[in-house]
Amino acid sequence: MTEPYILILFYGRSGGTENLALQIARGVDGVAGIVPRLRTVPPVSSETEQVAPPVPAAGAVYCTKEDLVGCAGLALGSATRFGNMAASLKHFLDGTSDLWMSHALVGKPASVFASTASLHGGQESTLLTMMVPLLHHGMLIQGLPYSLAELNETRSGGTPYGATHFGAEGATLSPHEQRLAQALGRRLAETALRLGRAHDG
Repeated sequence: MTEPYILILFYGRSGGTENLALQIARGVDGVAGIVPRLRTVPPVSSETEQVAPPVPAAGAVYCTKEDLVGCAGLALGSATRFGNMAASLKHFLDGTSDLWMSHALVGKPASVFASTASLHGGQESTLLTMMVPLLHHGMLIQGLPYSLAELNETRSGGTPYGATHFGAEGATLSPHEQRLAQALGRRLAETALRLGRAHDG
């Protein structure tokens, strides 16, 4: 039997979203009995005949529907585009209607994360809009509680809706952003294991 995994599915071009994904993976790694699986999606091209290579040159592997179906939980992340998720990630999610029809994701826990280049660049609206397709899939949305000291102390990213980062291109995460992203991964992994045990029992 394969070990359960948290799918960390993200899209971003400048490094902030990927850095959050890596910290979420660290949080998942700290929970025994479950592992992280990092995945991304190819960029959407304005050239309709252009085809992305089957494997990216660097970074995370492209996500498949099988990755999504097999996950014990999902952390979905995107760079912010005008207060919404990036088109590339939405394009991938728009192609999952067959999973919606088969109820493949119903009852699985999910969290969201995002990055912006500015503090008021739409972090929270991006997180909220990313939740909408997950709710349609019947997933159980989990945020970050104020019992986490970092949520009260952060002067950078971090919201009760999910982990966030703001900063210039390629900027490293602040200590608070790192710890909140790790907490998101840890909580998601623990919830997935509890739900799995309840389902098995």
